[in-house]
Formats: sequence, C-alpha cells, structure tokens
Amino acid sequence: MSKILYLVIPCFNEEEGLEISSKLLLDKLNNLIKKNLISEKSKILLVDDGSSDKTYEIMKRLVEQNPQICALKFSRNFGHQNAVFAGMMKAKDKADMIISLDADLQQDINAIDEFLEKFYNGAEIVYGIRNDRKSDGLFKKTTATLYYKGLSFLGCKIIPNHADYRLMSKRVLEALSDYKEVNLFLRGLIPLLGFKSDTVYFDVKKRDFGKSKYTLKKMMSLAIDGVTSLSVKPIRLISILGIFMVIFSIFMIVFSIIEWAKGNTVPGYATSVISIWFVGGTITLSLGVIGEYVGRIYLETKQRPRYLIDEYIENDDKKEDIGNLG
Repeated sequence: MSKILYLVIPCFNEEEGLEISSKLLLDKLNNLIKKNLISEKSKILLVDDGSSDKTYEIMKRLVEQNPQICALKFSRNFGHQNAVFAGMMKAKDKADMIISLDADLQQDINAIDEFLEKFYNGAEIVYGIRNDRKSDGLFKKTTATLYYKGLSFLGCKIIPNHADYRLMSKRVLEALSDYKEVNLFLRGLIPLLGFKSDTVYFDVKKRDFGKSKYTLKKMMSLAIDGVTSLSVKPIRLISILGIFMVIFSIFMIVFSIIEWAKGNTVPGYATSVISIWFVGGTITLSLGVIGEYVGRIYLETKQRPRYLIDEYIENDDKKEDIGNLG
C-alpha cells in the first residue's frame, strides 16, 4: 500500500513565483501518484511565515482550486526554521512521511523519487545534500565552508552542505515533537534523533524568480543558533584562554620584577597599549559569547510558543482559526 506524503513548503514573501512553483510541485506529486509511489491522499502544505505581500492570498486561491494543496498561516513572522517545524508538526498526524523544501524550488524536485526509494528501503530520515556550491557567490561559498568546519570543530553533529531538503518518517516526526527548545536549529537537531538515515545528492538550480530571503543578518542569526544550541565548547574555549592568559600574566610579572631589579628602565608604551587592547578585546569577546548563551537560556525559561497559527485551510471547507500554538 502506498504511503501518504506531505510536501512542506515554508513561504515568506513568495508572491512572484508561488503559483509557478506550486504548479511544478503538483505535477511532481501527481506523477508520483501515477507511479504508485505515494498515496492519492498526499498533499502539498504551504506555510506562510508572516508574509507582507500577497503570498497568503495566492495560497488561499491555490487551495480553492486544488484539493491537493492546504495552507497554514502564522500570525506574524516567526522565522524559517519555525515555519518548517510548524508544517512538519501539522502534517505528522496525517502523513506517513514528509519532505521539506524551499518555495523557490532551487532544490531539484526530481530528487524526490530517490528520497522515496531510500525511504521504502528502510531509511527514516533522508538528507538532501547539494553536489556543489556553483550557484553561490564567493562570499557565501567561503562562509558556508568555514561554518560547517567550525561546527565540526566544536563537536556539533551536522551534515555538511545539507540545508532543509529532507525526508522524515512519521516516527521521526513524533520523536522530534518531544524536543521543546525555542531556538530551533533543525539541521543540527535532527541528526541527534539517531534513526536510520541515508543521503540523496542533488543539483541546485539558479533562481528563476524572486531573491533569497536569507539576508546576511538572518544567516548570522542561524549560524549563532546552530553553535549555541548544539555545543558548549565555546565557553570551554574561553576558560582555556583565560588559563593561558593568567599564566602569561604571571610570566610578565616575573619578567618585570627581574628587569626592575636589574635596573633596566624600558618606556614600555607600545607593550602597555598592546596588552590593554588584547586583554580588553578578549574580555569583551568572552562576555559576548557568554551573553549569547545566557540570552538563549533566558528565552528558553520563558517557555513562549515557537509560533502562533492564525489560520489553516483545506479544500474540504474545514477551517481552523486563531489559537493554535507551537
């Protein structure tokens, strides 16, 4: 018996290309149904992450036109990771598996066939990994490479060159729902679940419409979330640095006393300035790192919902209004 698949598509200001991408996804979904790879009950779940354009109006029209599409709307913008998570949690009671991918369809949807093959062969998590980063600029390519290497150095278990193009089984989604942290970093959290996994490699296409919603600020925020939610090693490194600085200070004190006893007088202006700036910079950086962890502890203790669902619509005229929490 074929399994029910939900394609979870987070959307933020996607009015330029949503109708085109939805048509392509519908064609793909129906093609998979014809091949008997998935059930006729399979659907596309669009998640509006508080868009300020006409994205949700387009979603509603798409839902009215096709029973294979359903839509979920946040009360405001809660971020990409929360949009993906909300879609997965909404689909987990109806689907046997989900595949999450971006609305711009830069990720090759033809790879979905291979995702399903891996799933039917026993994998409960299938990671989509890009073959290369030719479509990225030099800055993004360099920073991404350094970021993955940095996370690996800090002891974070993460799949290099994997974004949020992945398949997850119902059992994995149930397990993921038990994780309650507010600062979500799915790329690092999902590998921690430990279920049988596999990988699919795909090519990234050039963007046909719109522009990337991941600004430098958002990428920096995601990077910090990744480090602070998966590792405490930065704080340990600060402690080690502090120990070395204390040892170095003791050495400098002994050296200064010996030079004073010998009667050597050195102006020492450059040394003093360098020492002050070095120590001051190190302290400021250390306080900043510690502050990031304290700030995340503060947010976690509040236990605020990750997101608020304003509305959920399907073609069968069922409608869920304000009040759904994540």
